[in-house]
Amino acid sequence: MIRDKYLNINKLIKNKKLMRLFLVVAHHGGVLRFVGGAVRDALKGIEGSDIDFATDLSPDELVEACTEEGIKTVGIGIKYGTVGVIIDDTMVEVTSLRRDIKTDGRHAIVEFTDNWEEDASRRDLTINAVYADEKGNVFDYYNGIEDLEKGIVRFIGKADQRIKEDYLRILRFFRFYSMFGNGSPDKKALKACTENREELKKLPMERIRDELLKLLLTPRAVETIKIMQENNILSFVMPDAHHWQELEYLKKLFNGKVLESKPLLYLFTLYQPNLSLAENMATRLKFSKKERQKFVSWAEIPVSWQDILDEKTRLHLAYEYGKDFCLEKLLLIAAQNQQDIPNFWDIYSQIEQMFVPEFPLKGKHLIEQGVEPAQIGAILKIRELAWIESDFSLSQEELIRPFLSKVSGE
Repeated sequence: MIRDKYLNINKLIKNKKLMRLFLVVAHHGGVLRFVGGAVRDALKGIEGSDIDFATDLSPDELVEACTEEGIKTVGIGIKYGTVGVIIDDTMVEVTSLRRDIKTDGRHAIVEFTDNWEEDASRRDLTINAVYADEKGNVFDYYNGIEDLEKGIVRFIGKADQRIKEDYLRILRFFRFYSMFGNGSPDKKALKACTENREELKKLPMERIRDELLKLLLTPRAVETIKIMQENNILSFVMPDAHHWQELEYLKKLFNGKVLESKPLLYLFTLYQPNLSLAENMATRLKFSKKERQKFVSWAEIPVSWQDILDEKTRLHLAYEYGKDFCLEKLLLIAAQNQQDIPNFWDIYSQIEQMFVPEFPLKGKHLIEQGVEPAQIGAILKIRELAWIESDFSLSQEELIRPFLSKVSGE
């Protein structure tokens, strides 16, 4: 259960100033430990997870301890025992040990405890119920380390009971299976997920969407989503997907590159939706206005590979829809065709670095020439079209000249 100095803390935490919190809690009679994803990922040699802490102090005791040491706190989830602690301009979440009193599949009523194993028992998966102290001692109450090493993703205790506490755990199971699992999914977990799939309808769509997009970013997303589809896990939200090879191609193409719209690109590639389906998916998944605009525009605006390669056409697309749109369509076209494209990332860089011209004529320029304010909008639209048709070559003076000569009777 306890593995002495098993974890190299330097792999877990980079900002050493956060270690002060261990002393603060200890000075007030408490114990502080790293918990959850950060510990799991450090054990697996993965960087990037947010640092979370657990303590046997109650939220009020933790706030008092920090206040006495001049450390600012924020009550980001006091009801559920979570306090935000700010050290060196960095906020970390510290959650008091808890046990569930009542759950309804969406929310839990909790009370605080000082029993670490009891806190571990209310977590979802064995690999997420591992704690570590400041010395690298690891506390593993449900063989999470062994499961992590073997690639086994399973629920703590009875899978059905864990899922009924929060139905989002169905999707979390598949996400972590895609990240850490080897072989087929745990049979008991898959059975419980399938039997409780209808209960996902009780969850806010935003929670389902967020988990789905996170899942798409995981290494074995294609294999995992196939399993979900075979078991009708999300059939009430999503139609059946068919473009598995296209998604595999795009994931390999990215090869670690960071792009904000990556999960949306993966989703679009998996379904290759027409305009109607894209609008429907954006509505069902409750995309933000920006996300919806992106997702729908990919289906609505046809762009060919030749359009992207042609510098003149590419410039027009970038002016009308933005460089991000061109970059995204480049990736989508590549995935759709599944062909090795010579110098692909060179073309990508060219689009990133291209200069997009700015329409040089402004309303103030027309006002200076005595144009009536009511006419300015219409005139600007007409002149902008002329400027675009000239491949953005007309100068400000040239854009004004035809209008001025007409007014003066020349």
